[in-house]
Amino acid sequence: MNEVEKRVLENVDLDGLLGYTSELIAIPSHGGMESAAQRNVAAKLGALGLDVDVWEIDFDELKRHPDFSMSLSREEGLGVVGTLGGGKGRDLILCGHIDTVAPGDPGNWETPALKADLREGKLYGRGSADMKGGLACAIYAVKAVIDSELSLNGRVILESAIGEEDGGCGTLATCLRGYTADAGIVMEPSGTVIAPEVAGAMSFRVTVPGRAAHACVREEGVSAVEKFIALHEGLRTLEKERNERFHNPLYRRYSIPHAISIGTVKGGQWPGSVPEKVVFEGRMGVAVGEPEADARRELEAKVAEVADADLWLRENPPKVDWVGYSFASSRISVDHPIVETLGGAYRDIASREPGIEGMTYASDVRHLINVGRTPTTVFGPGDVRAAHGPDEYVEVDELELTVKTLALTILRYVGYAE
Repeated sequence: MNEVEKRVLENVDLDGLLGYTSELIAIPSHGGMESAAQRNVAAKLGALGLDVDVWEIDFDELKRHPDFSMSLSREEGLGVVGTLGGGKGRDLILCGHIDTVAPGDPGNWETPALKADLREGKLYGRGSADMKGGLACAIYAVKAVIDSELSLNGRVILESAIGEEDGGCGTLATCLRGYTADAGIVMEPSGTVIAPEVAGAMSFRVTVPGRAAHACVREEGVSAVEKFIALHEGLRTLEKERNERFHNPLYRRYSIPHAISIGTVKGGQWPGSVPEKVVFEGRMGVAVGEPEADARRELEAKVAEVADADLWLRENPPKVDWVGYSFASSRISVDHPIVETLGGAYRDIASREPGIEGMTYASDVRHLINVGRTPTTVFGPGDVRAAHGPDEYVEVDELELTVKTLALTILRYVGYAE
């Protein structure tokens, strides 16, 4: 590293990063209510001196786009982008989502979900890993550049997006706003692994018919619960078949990189009745490069196969609906300049080789690539296994490694002048 790079790294404010991540954790941003958090980010970017663009997202217009996906109802949605630099250098997008999943049962948390708690080298709280910590890292990487009084040759475009958890409406809106760059980084929790490939995912609903009867003569009814069990086993078989078929070395440490998971099951009306209907919803993983339509057809065909083998379901077929979110997979080359620049920065900060893997979760990357025409990779702090559950946390060491790697990447990819 040269002296300018060393100076920028010395200006990384780790205490400020932890404090700001904690501030974001304390602002609820789940259930489609993200505006308060977005206004906070906009004010932060403005205070740092970035050129800030805040706008109200027109959902009626956005719904017309073929890549639109949104599961939650929103009365308001704000886009927030801060831009620094300009000129003849390369432009770089740093994109993070401000929304989180709901905290869940408070009794399952050791400390309140919306009150950040720093202990034993970990920062706990909803969104700490997914992904307010990663968003804060990008902000504080840019802050370190500003505090070092450097002039960037190109632009850093810092995007705070809503709605990633339920489909990616915020990043889609940001792309359609006209923001594009030579490359992008999404700071999803990758455990500081560089991920040039990201799987896709789709949510589905299956309605299973039964025939109601008094429970005392259950054999005279048809239990929709029992038919659901048969369909569940069929989908497990499909999951196994698909994961045996798709071979990708970037996913070698995952036994089931493209999972089919049932998330909700609702059925029956009374304990003393044979249940006449079960409705279950789930998530289907999509392999990198696999058309979503092909994956849909496979699941529908498996449901039809199970139904055809059952006398009742053959005459009363289950109904499959594709509802909720739909995330396409995404991919850039492992030797793309942004991957190589990130890898070199990581190597100089961590004194070890970076990991290069694919991510099994879906993300906003596909909008940046497909709509924004910006080659994009994932790189961020936190383990996805800690996300979405109680006592979500991010390692402080990973926050520090991420913010410094991003700062160094900005210098080397965008370029600078003293």
